[in-house]
Amino acid sequence: MAHSTDVASLEESFRKFAIYGDTKATGQEMNGKNWAKLCKDCKIIDGKGVTGTDVDIVFSKVKGKSARVINYEEFKRALEELAPKRFKDKSKEEAEEAIYNLVAGKEPANVGVTKAKSVGAVERLTDTTKYTGSHKERFDESGKGKGKSGRENIVDSSGYVSAYKHAGTYDSKMKKS
Repeated sequence: MAHSTDVASLEESFRKFAIYGDTKATGQEMNGKNWAKLCKDCKIIDGKGVTGTDVDIVFSKVKGKSARVINYEEFKRALEELAPKRFKDKSKEEAEEAIYNLVAGKEPANVGVTKAKSVGAVERLTDTTKYTGSHKERFDESGKGKGKSGRENIVDSSGYVSAYKHAGTYDSKMKKS
C-alpha cells in the first residue's frame, strides 16, 4: 500500500469520526452510523458510483461476523473497497490514493446546529427601557441591573404610605396652625 497521503491525518480523521456523537467512544472503533457520516461528509457518496447502500454493504463486508464496529485496519480496507466504485476512470492505486485524499484531514461537520439569536420578541423582552412598575426600579438609566438593592424592599419607617406626594410635610403644616 504505497500511498503518499499523510497516514497520520487519515488516522486522525478516522478517530474524529469514530468519537463523533458518542461520549463513551475511545476513537479506536467506528460504528456504522459514523462510517456513513464520514462517507457523506467526505464526499465519498456521490449518488452515482457510490450510494448510501454501497457504503452500508461495504461496512458489513469488512467488519467481523458478530462485530458492530470496525477498527482502523478494517476502515482502510473499506475505503479500498469503495475506491474503484468512486473513481471508475482511475487505476486501483490511483483510486485508493484519491479516496484517501478525500478523507485525510477532514472532521465531522455539524450541519443543522441551531445558533442562538435575539430578535423580535426576545429583543423587546430584554429592553430595560420598556420596563414599567416595580421592574423599572431594578435597573439604572443605562439598563444595568442594580443587583440586590433593586430586588429588596427597602423598609421606609417614616410613617408615610409609599409614594405619598406630601411625605415629610406634616411638621411644616403643624407649625402654621
